Amino acid sequence: MSTVIDEKRARELEEKFDPEMRFRPVTDVAGTLVAAALLALSSFHYYTAGFGLLEETLHRGVHMAFVLSLIFLVFARTKAGQGVAVASTLGAPGGVPIYDWILAAAAIVSVLYVPSIFEELAFLVGNPRTQDVVMGTVLIAVAIEATRRTMGWPLPLIAIAFMVYGLYGQYAPGVLVHPGATWSGLVNHLYLTTQGIYGLPLGVVSTYVFHFVLFGVLATKIGLGQLFIDMATWAAGRYAGGPAKVSIFGSALFGMISGSSIANTVTVGSLTIPAMIRIGYRRHFAAAVEATASTGGQITPPVMGAAAFLMIEFLGVSYQTIILAAIVPAFMHFFGVFMQVHFEAKRHGLRGLAPDELPDPREVLRRDWPTVFPLAILVAILLSGYTPYLAAFWGITACIAVGLLNPGRRLTLSDLVDGFVTGAKYALAVGAAAATVGIVVGVVTLTGVGFKISFIVTSGAKEATGWILPLIPFGLVSPQGLTLFLTLLLTGIVCILMGCGIPTTATYIIMVTVAAPTLGVLGVAPIVAHFFVFYYGVLADITPPVAMAAYAGASLANADPFKTGNTAFRLGLAKALVPFVFVFSPSLLLVAPGFNWPDFLVTLIGCLLGVVCLAATLSDFFLVRMRGWERALGAVAGILLIAPGVMPTLAGVVLVAPVVVRHLAARRGVGHAA
Repeated sequence: MSTVIDEKRARELEEKFDPEMRFRPVTDVAGTLVAAALLALSSFHYYTAGFGLLEETLHRGVHMAFVLSLIFLVFARTKAGQGVAVASTLGAPGGVPIYDWILAAAAIVSVLYVPSIFEELAFLVGNPRTQDVVMGTVLIAVAIEATRRTMGWPLPLIAIAFMVYGLYGQYAPGVLVHPGATWSGLVNHLYLTTQGIYGLPLGVVSTYVFHFVLFGVLATKIGLGQLFIDMATWAAGRYAGGPAKVSIFGSALFGMISGSSIANTVTVGSLTIPAMIRIGYRRHFAAAVEATASTGGQITPPVMGAAAFLMIEFLGVSYQTIILAAIVPAFMHFFGVFMQVHFEAKRHGLRGLAPDELPDPREVLRRDWPTVFPLAILVAILLSGYTPYLAAFWGITACIAVGLLNPGRRLTLSDLVDGFVTGAKYALAVGAAAATVGIVVGVVTLTGVGFKISFIVTSGAKEATGWILPLIPFGLVSPQGLTLFLTLLLTGIVCILMGCGIPTTATYIIMVTVAAPTLGVLGVAPIVAHFFVFYYGVLADITPPVAMAAYAGASLANADPFKTGNTAFRLGLAKALVPFVFVFSPSLLLVAPGFNWPDFLVTLIGCLLGVVCLAATLSDFFLVRMRGWERALGAVAGILLIAPGVMPTLAGVVLVAPVVVRHLAARRGVGHAA
């Protein structure tokens, strides 16, 4: 099994499978301008992270001006035009149509207009002038169009629907009704206040997210990702189904610095998927393993997805708190995938990697040990209580130093420039999404629709509880518990549906805005509610019908995409169940209110045993092949074990005990026969 990452090949695969990275070729002066602007965007964020941010509105404005204008230069108007070179003519200088140059200029002017009149804003909010409304209208239009080009129609349509609701709320049914707003009033709120486009989502992307994306790109370029994959291969590759276990460990480690499901899938998967197929895993299963493991990158500390940084601002907590809360749920996700992979390998008798297919750990460490320093420095500064962007600044600085000085993998200046340019490319789509999500958040704060939806959901859950509760014998479930469960179930389904074609960050922001109040009404602590929504937003990457990470893996494996998506969802079952557990038993998050060690230990042990039971049931194998009645018992026992509380855990142990006894006896008999 080759463990050497081909960066060029990985980049090609990512551009093929990730719509957010499909740039059209630009030529002549346009090509130079785009490259210079991407480099300038990364340099701007690197400098301000270390030497001080600009005034809030100006900082966000500069970031958004770069992002939106660049999108119109490098993303074509239609999918057919993506990745297609356009001949340079008077109507398309540099291969960019003249209307896109106009849109890019309009984006810059409308974005920077607000910082330019910052001193007057206090007098304009609530009483916008005609030019303010015109500029706001232009920015709303270009933000929605930029998001459509980079991500497709789902998020823009949601933003448009919310604006229509804001304008014509007087015609909404029932509790959703509100007086409605004029266009100038809506633009005033979305454009001239920090409750809309210039709000929290854009602020987090421009002060936290960009820096960590750039750090991840540079850390990968200096060889940290290669070190992780090599060490994962050496540690896990020799065991049954070795390449699949390498995929899990490698994706967990690589995900700490990438934070992108698709980037993780195509980079690690280009190595592990062919190896899994070669030793006997079915194609769709191999692709699903890599996709499921890769989605764990967004929930793996210390560098998680963009939503982690949004949590800091939404919740007003430190990054250390978010890291601690994420540790156990992230472990449970990878543990669940690992057990299913292990049982699948045992069931089919799949081998591990041969000694000559494993990397030499001494050679790996001799070559790449310096690459650990940037990550160590970043984590140390984060844990010391400094701001995340300062930690990222020193992490990036360490990457530059290691890249220039490491004799085993020395980078040239052009390599570092390429890293800065690539880092900025990753920021374009999420930057546009942040602006468009700001529109949604602005309408929510203007109309109060979040609390209206909370009332509808909780009322519906209570009504459904009244129907279902009489059907449950012996009073096993309380009315409050059933109401909360039904509310969580509905919220999880909506998160998955919202995540179909919408990035995790955007899904998280929208759902937290409208769903967090619902869970809060039912007594769920804010950090628990945010993590629940976050996890279900991530789950959308491997949930059909739109499972982008699973489809990327399927293309690498030449497998059926829908079958791959279904298998990936099955492999990620722990990620779907554990959020319910930490809502009912918040101690699993370590830092949630009411934490205590007995509750934590009972819940953790129950979850571990439950995940093993469910993995065996889904894989049709424990120590030997399972019979029908054993799979039924295993499924019920798994649910009981995962359910928080001592009594369900004991009941699950009792149910699964006969299965374990039978398998131990059968295994012993096989051993004697051998």
